[in-house]
Amino acid sequence: RVLLVESGGGSVQSGGSLRLSCAASGLTNSGYCMAWFRQAPGKEREGFSYIRWSDSTTYYTDSVKVRFTIRRDNTKNTVYLQMDSLKPEDTAMYYCAAGRLRDSSWSIPAAYDYWGQGTQVTVSS
Repeated sequence: RVLLVESGGGSVQSGGSLRLSCAASGLTNSGYCMAWFRQAPGKEREGFSYIRWSDSTTYYTDSVKVRFTIRRDNTKNTVYLQMDSLKPEDTAMYYCAAGRLRDSSWSIPAAYDYWGQGTQVTVSS
């Protein structure tokens, strides 16, 4: 059984930093890719960061590029998201997801098989 557990969300002021973690269990091989999505109230779920487990290839949307960094730790089966220079518009529920997919589908929620429960990030101005 695959289980993804996010942690590290919270409330920060604009310009602050947070680090999210996504601990994965039950993923049996390195063919998986993992991503971070976020969803603000009234908006669609947005994929903004992705990492290929096999070789750490990463993708980011322009909205978070430079400010956010995704990385993996194979020894802990954990993916981290370092978020710096946070802005109020980053406020959302953040989810990690895992799946076997083509890189071209990385930002599409339906491409992923497994999801965590989400962790809230709130950035105040």
